[in-house]
Amino acid sequence: MTSPNVLIVEDEDAIITLMRYNLEAEGFSVMEARDGDTALTMVAETPPDIVILDWMLPLTSGIEICRQLRRDPDTRLLPIIMVTARGEEADRLRGLDGGADDYLTKPFSPAELIARVRALLRRSRPALAGETLAFEDIVMDLARHKVRRKDRSLALSPTEFRLLRHFMERPGRVFSREQLLDIVWGHDVYVEPRTVDVHIRRLRSTLNTGGERDPIRTVRAAGYALDSED
Repeated sequence: MTSPNVLIVEDEDAIITLMRYNLEAEGFSVMEARDGDTALTMVAETPPDIVILDWMLPLTSGIEICRQLRRDPDTRLLPIIMVTARGEEADRLRGLDGGADDYLTKPFSPAELIARVRALLRRSRPALAGETLAFEDIVMDLARHKVRRKDRSLALSPTEFRLLRHFMERPGRVFSREQLLDIVWGHDVYVEPRTVDVHIRRLRSTLNTGGERDPIRTVRAAGYALDSED
């Protein structure tokens, strides 16, 4: 199963090192940003599964970054844990009112950090905690690496499987070709953006062999999304 991707937004090296070490030890994939603008760029280019966001950041505060993420339709449901030295109730309420899903006060134990990350992922993205994904009549068995639509089994290549899985974990969200290349093929592999179109076409052909509705929507000049009929 793909490791959940955590974005740490923090400007203190010691805290970044502590969080990265403990998250990676628990099987999480970790990205890091040391200021809010970099964090927003990373979220747009490589969407994380959860953000750990420091309140006090250079230039733009964590609260403002949180508000910007909540105003964007693509990131309004992105799980966010606010981390800060502020421990007063008024500050915690302000952080939650700003859009944070949870609040962690420094100093914190690595065990508490991991527990809160796992709890928030279970609430917001239950697919990350299970072995089966489902979207309408499509069912993906992650443990057995199999996909079914209605009563038939689908033969997908490894790349098509990863592509469909990414869509099924985030239904309704539009992803550009560049985002899909980074997520499905990886940052270190050079692949032409049009390669995405080829694999989308093959995936559609396999998904819709029985004459079903095509669940993959092409968004002109933007990318692709897995969308329900309505």
